[in-house]
Amino acid sequence: MSDVAQLLADWAVQLQPTKSDLALADRALVDVVAVALAARDDAIRGVAATLPEVGQWTTFGHVLDFDDLHMPSTTHISVVCVPVALAAGGDARAYLAGAGVMARLGTALGWSHYAEGWHATCTAGAPAAAVTASVALGLDAEATARAIALAIPAAGGVQRAFGTQAKSLQVGFAAAAGLRGAQLAAAGASADTSAVGEWLRLVGGDAGFLDVTGPAVPGGLAIKLHPCCYAMQRPIAAMREVNVDANDVARVAVRTPTATVQPLLHARPRTGLEGKFSLEYAVAAALLDDFPGFDSFTDAAVARPEAVRLVEAVEVELTPGGDGLLVGTCTVEITRRDGSVVSTELAVPPGGPARPPSDLELAAKVRTCVGDLAGEVTGVRWDSAAALLRSLLPEPAHSTRV
Repeated sequence: MSDVAQLLADWAVQLQPTKSDLALADRALVDVVAVALAARDDAIRGVAATLPEVGQWTTFGHVLDFDDLHMPSTTHISVVCVPVALAAGGDARAYLAGAGVMARLGTALGWSHYAEGWHATCTAGAPAAAVTASVALGLDAEATARAIALAIPAAGGVQRAFGTQAKSLQVGFAAAAGLRGAQLAAAGASADTSAVGEWLRLVGGDAGFLDVTGPAVPGGLAIKLHPCCYAMQRPIAAMREVNVDANDVARVAVRTPTATVQPLLHARPRTGLEGKFSLEYAVAAALLDDFPGFDSFTDAAVARPEAVRLVEAVEVELTPGGDGLLVGTCTVEITRRDGSVVSTELAVPPGGPARPPSDLELAAKVRTCVGDLAGEVTGVRWDSAAALLRSLLPEPAHSTRV
């Protein structure tokens, strides 16, 4: 246990990104900046105003649930590591160091950690944010290990927050804690780095799964094409494969492994945020809106009488087991009012690592997020992204810029 922090710190400070690593980092930068700017008029703006800059950027980047996901660890890596890298004056290498640690820690925490109800983006995110900031600040491996240990007290978050503003806020807390940990380490703060291994054990992780070989981010990243929980991407994609008029639908049966609905807590959503975590509403939105987007996940959209009717028409059959959001397949069977039936089955939705989005799909996502700013956001670079965010997002009530 005592070697966990040093193992990760040594790997991070020695990281030499490959060309493919850097390409992943640049895609992540554009994705996070786009989704953060898409939320600049969200209600979270006033709520998050007292957070430090990095906490605001992270909260804005996560509140719409449109940011990327690392499937093996079930963590939203980029929305933590991109804002921290920018706030600390870092670049793609700092991002990749933190992202790699987050991927590995999240994988070591395992599916059982997520299935217990932890929000792994927060638990793995705080120490990963410390690594991102440490590399950006040029700390050595010993100081980076201390920074990880100093972030551990904030390494927590729970899935019961899903469907409320607390979900994005707690991710913002994790990012801010990591940056703070690196700043404290840089100032000479002492810490017992063996606390990192002890924490990993206490939250159900296994240090034996920490593998520092391979690419910076093993398994790549899944890009969302719809602004809602990743667990809804596959059912939405499956529904879009059938051509059925919403008015003709009498019943929809969805069959999927239990693990794939772990974060979908709201069977009968009442708000737009709850709708982002509802399998039943995923079906309704796909039927009513064809390509569910921002307008599908407002309070008014969730309250549409036809949406409420369709939500009630969905029957979910969960098959036992599973260890991930894309395990097995999702089958949907739609019964029309006339009794006819149409069905489809899907394993991997568009945007998944095994089915990456096309350049056109990525460009369309950026345009959806930022409109006329699409060219500026698509061309954003690590040395200009912070200034862009500062110009378009609200200033924190109290600045804690590095």
